[in-house]
Amino acid sequence: MPQAGRREYKFRGMILALVRAIAMLSAPPLRRIVVLCLAIAVVSFVALWLAVAALLAHAVDTGWWPLDWLIRLLAAGGVLGLSWLLFPAVVTLVMGFYLPRIAAEVEALDYPQSSAPRSMPAMESLAITLRLMILTIVLNVLALPLYVLLPGVNFFVFLGLNGYLLGREYFEVVALRRLDLAATTAVRHRFGGRVFAGGVVIAGLFAVPFVNLLAPVIATAFMVHLNARLAQRDPGAFAV
Repeated sequence: MPQAGRREYKFRGMILALVRAIAMLSAPPLRRIVVLCLAIAVVSFVALWLAVAALLAHAVDTGWWPLDWLIRLLAAGGVLGLSWLLFPAVVTLVMGFYLPRIAAEVEALDYPQSSAPRSMPAMESLAITLRLMILTIVLNVLALPLYVLLPGVNFFVFLGLNGYLLGREYFEVVALRRLDLAATTAVRHRFGGRVFAGGVVIAGLFAVPFVNLLAPVIATAFMVHLNARLAQRDPGAFAV
């Protein structure tokens, strides 16, 4: 297949996987999880917003009220922006225990012929998620100067950084259900471009207000479909 044809095939496959993931939100087995995800996402965002607001409020005290008022007014937008920036990592971490369950429900609906998942200790999954989400928060905080000083470019910086981190996280959530960590890492490297592109899609979902509340569910279902396509292309790489 010519290079242009391969790129079109990959792009079409990515779009189809995303459409299927969104369509599954209305599936009966996922409805309760979707409602739960919405509740967790709203609570996570409000808690994050309050934490950031409290931090900035105590950090601003010049002793001259007009300047303090002006700084707090400007900081109000910063509170919302920083909360939005850190939201993907925080809600993914909070949802860590539910993401494998979402993957299992999607597999049961669309891939009932799949082999049984391996037994994976909950703490192992949580430890992997915790490590990567802390890294996500730290790197996004370090990238704050770029986000502030490079308007127009900052959105692409956000997509690139979080595309890599979120793509890796959600890919591992799905792949670790059947592969050990070493095999999962090898497959992720083997399809690094596809995983990164999928991560950019996920980062884009988290960037859209209101859509981001359902992003963990959509992202997990999306990665299940993406993994299935990759396994069809290279069954040996996903062999248990």
